[in-house]
Amino acid sequence: MALGICRAVLITGCSRGIGLGLVRGLLARSPAPDLVIATCRNPDQAQELQQLKEQHQSLRVLQLDIVCEDSIRKVVRETEALVGEKGLNCLINNAGINRIATLDSVTAQDMLTIYETNTVAQLMVSKAFLPLLRKAACQDAIMGIHRAAIINVSSRSASMQLFFQNKKSEEVYPYRIAKTALNMITCCLAADLMSDGILCISLEPGWVKTDMGGSKAPLQLKETIPGILNVLANLREKDHGAFLDWKGEVLPW
Repeated sequence: MALGICRAVLITGCSRGIGLGLVRGLLARSPAPDLVIATCRNPDQAQELQQLKEQHQSLRVLQLDIVCEDSIRKVVRETEALVGEKGLNCLINNAGINRIATLDSVTAQDMLTIYETNTVAQLMVSKAFLPLLRKAACQDAIMGIHRAAIINVSSRSASMQLFFQNKKSEEVYPYRIAKTALNMITCCLAADLMSDGILCISLEPGWVKTDMGGSKAPLQLKETIPGILNVLANLREKDHGAFLDWKGEVLPW
């Protein structure tokens, strides 16, 4: 229900994978958000996204490179023109990259590149959109995605408590570490934005067969996307600052 009355949603990293799946899922819901803003680095090359744009008047496709400050400022201005004084209800920080790097092979540049994209950029994008999220938060008094929310797409592999349950940990040093740091960003944002009524969570979308997830992943997008959207639709104040999976179960930090 909450997604149906969520006026405007913006998702980063929508050219493929989970981001594209979320766009499809949002547009297919009944009722759907009034406005779905899908961003990616190269919109002209995102053929499936452009096809969806032709089919849905409520979809806007904007260019965004999350590691470029000028690009972030530009997309905030474009979004403000679209949402007006009602603001942006939901920001889904989905864009990210992965790189296979073991203890033997990892380099400082690997770490810095992944950290910049998967951690620093998420904070900078969230910070840039705060004025629009605060506008939306003023329209309602009950916390939820219908009001104002920041959703940071994390990973089960970010959990320190679950570390030894995942045997692939040694293959993705930069990714795991960056996502663990992203979870701390969620906690910090939750503490700072509680008084603004902006709900913040980390979301584990499942290990899905995508270009990033790889062919060994056990889940399909058609399984996880409905679950993710149901979790988002039911977010309330009790979930503020939580780490949830695509089924709505609480994960340990």
